[in-house]
Amino acid sequence: MSNTISQRAPEALSLGTARARDAGPFDLCKTGVAKRLLIDIRELTPAIAARVAEFEAERRLPDDVVDVLKAIGAFRLFVPQSHGGFELDLPSGLSIITALARLDGSVGWTAMIGNGGPLLTALLPRETCDRLYRSGPDVMIAGSTQPVGTAEATDGGWRVAGRWPFASGCRHADWMFGLCVLAEGGKRLPRPDGAKGPLIRGFLMPARDWQIEDTWHAGGLKGTGSHHIVLADKLVPSAHSFDLDIGVRALPGPLYQSVREVLPLFHGAFAVGLARGALDELIELAGTGRQQLHASVAMRESEIFQAALGRLAADLRAAEAFQHAQAESQWRRALAGTLKDDASLVEASQAGVWVATTCVRVVDRCFALAGGSAVYETSPLQRRLRDMHVAAQHAMVQQRHYLASGKHLLRPSSP
Repeated sequence: MSNTISQRAPEALSLGTARARDAGPFDLCKTGVAKRLLIDIRELTPAIAARVAEFEAERRLPDDVVDVLKAIGAFRLFVPQSHGGFELDLPSGLSIITALARLDGSVGWTAMIGNGGPLLTALLPRETCDRLYRSGPDVMIAGSTQPVGTAEATDGGWRVAGRWPFASGCRHADWMFGLCVLAEGGKRLPRPDGAKGPLIRGFLMPARDWQIEDTWHAGGLKGTGSHHIVLADKLVPSAHSFDLDIGVRALPGPLYQSVREVLPLFHGAFAVGLARGALDELIELAGTGRQQLHASVAMRESEIFQAALGRLAADLRAAEAFQHAQAESQWRRALAGTLKDDASLVEASQAGVWVATTCVRVVDRCFALAGGSAVYETSPLQRRLRDMHVAAQHAMVQQRHYLASGKHLLRPSSP
């Protein structure tokens, strides 16, 4: 099976080219594109399933797997149509991330991170965006949103140095970025609005300018290659920097108004996909006729198992419904030009945390119901368990974000 995906790559590439040609270069029906992507993802299911042990052993996705994902368009969901991408509406694009996470955690996470890149590049000057995508839409962008670097203004741009963790997909990246605290003479610059916290800016450079430290020895999402990346005293042109808070977007579409109000939903999309995959695998296990030790009947005939399965399926449906409702709400705001505000950010963060937490509970219960067979490395459920818990450790979906939601609810009402 190791060659299955590489054999599919030319076919997928020619198929994607034919589709683009039939529909015109950038005038693709968004709904039709999303449906075709889902079909392509389903076709990849057996080949991906046969390779997951390889993903974990190599601690990255093999190059041929990434090539096929590129060929079917899995990394151009939110790339602007002006640059050859699909520029899908938000709910449709997130549904593709969900489908990929349902397939495999490392595949879904790599796609989630890769599809966040175009939202960041929209904050760069237009000429820089054009240069990024001049060779096509399948540009891989990796990086870290932790502001652990430093940057000082200098002639020709910024002098940047730092070491950033969790740069998922960096082994496949064409460009990488890191957030920096701005300084002058070694001292942090204050924010001009007087708010607490440092002044922060992001910096993007070609992958060849970065050093990758082999640090990704993790409990889950092993195939994501989320190593540390280093930029050592590098001169970065001003045209390769961006501001997440007050940056002016270079692209006109509704997707590109803001980043912060959208990213929590990326994590929600991943979580429901991973949890749905775990439920699939539990049902498949029960379908084998497995009978657990000391049980009087097979799992599928047990009313205790049936009741527990029904309950966790309801929990998952609730998470999926919340995720979908919030994605639709954010998209309506985006279309109306009102995405970038406090209420939108609070709602998205609240949804992302609740969905991720609920999906942890679902995956935990799937693992427990599977019994002793789930503890072996051959069981996909132990991998789902590890992947889900590592994903839920991400700063974007930490419980502390409920604080902002509570504060927002307690604000005095406008007269």
